[in-house]
Amino acid sequence: MIRFWKKRLQTGIVTEGSEYDAEHSKIRAEIRDRVKRHFAGSLAIRMVDSGSCNACEAECNALANPYYDLERLGIYFVASPRHADVMLLSGLMTFNMTPHVLDAYEQIPAPKWVITLGDCPVMQAPFAKTFAINAPAREHLHISHHIPGCPPSPNDILKGLLEFLRSI
Repeated sequence: MIRFWKKRLQTGIVTEGSEYDAEHSKIRAEIRDRVKRHFAGSLAIRMVDSGSCNACEAECNALANPYYDLERLGIYFVASPRHADVMLLSGLMTFNMTPHVLDAYEQIPAPKWVITLGDCPVMQAPFAKTFAINAPAREHLHISHHIPGCPPSPNDILKGLLEFLRSI
């Protein structure tokens, strides 16, 4: 055990920084500043899946890991739309989910914004032309921002959130 720690302390950190880490740090700093300025330090997001394959949700779950750690930036996912500032909508608008999505949107207190996540809400998904699809999300809700990708990576989601924060 002593040999392990001796070697570990002599070796030091073996990973090297990259321009990706530098860019990521800049994005995080600007997100933190804009959340403090516009939302008093706490942006609450209600994620709603209106009929997707759950890939976008898996990428959003990755935002909670220690590398991205959205909560340190002041961004929280909440369970109730009544506590949310923003609705993050993923998936196609199916006939079954449309009333529930609209109900969740109505419960968000004003001012409220909708961000669509992935290619499904804008009808660019491979299974967009089926009988169960109601329409693109923009026909039911006022969309404030769109984050493209199928699924978007966690870094793309961070960049999309930053673009949204810049636009308000």
